[in-house]
Parts: sequence; C-alpha cells; structure tokens
Amino acid sequence: MIINSIDEVKNTERDVDWGNGQSRRLILERDNMGYAVTDTIVNAGTESLLEYKNHLEACYCIEGEGAVIDQTTGMTHKIVPGTIYALDKHEKHILKADTTLRLVCVFNPPLKGGERHSLGAESSAY
Repeated sequence: MIINSIDEVKNTERDVDWGNGQSRRLILERDNMGYAVTDTIVNAGTESLLEYKNHLEACYCIEGEGAVIDQTTGMTHKIVPGTIYALDKHEKHILKADTTLRLVCVFNPPLKGGERHSLGAESSAY
C-alpha cells in the first residue's frame, strides 16, 4: 500500500515548480501503479500554453476558477470546482487561472517525476 500526503511531498523532489504554479506528485512511475496523480496549483492571473505529446491527462478542479481553451477548436470551457477536463487527443490548450486553481490530475503513462513545462512562445510538451 502507498500512503502519501501533501505535507510529506512538500519541499521534496516530488514538489515541482512547473512554471505557473506547483505540481505535488503524489503517485509517480516508480510507484508502479500505471498512472501518476498530482495535486497541482495554478497561480492566479496566469495563462499557460500546454500540450502533452507523451501523456494523456485528466484534471479535476477542487478550488478556484478559470478556463481551458482548446487551440484546435477555439472553444473555451469554464473551470470551477467539480469540473473535470480530459485531454484525450493530446490537445494543445491554454489553461487560464482567473483565481488560484487547485487541480487533481491523473497522467497516463505516469510521470517519472522531474518533468517540467517550458513556458513561452511554444507550447510545453512532455
């Protein structure tokens, strides 16, 4: 059985500054579960152009307000507590945080642990 808590993960190698917030990686590839789980903070007022070429990701909002904007369709979807969005086709998207967002995210295949976004003109792709 694997037991982790945010308090145990904070300020360790599993607590990763991803560019516009923190990703607390509760379950990683080395835990042999077949997926990764993160508790992710997205800083208020930020916009992040993201694309996961090597992972599928689902994000469940538990705090805050924002939006996810699909760069292929141009559609904007409001994100509030109780909303989940899943990137089932590796969609390039903008994640916008109107207030500080807190998301529980699941990755398949699992994150190894050290992945970080490269935010800028080009989308981040890990």
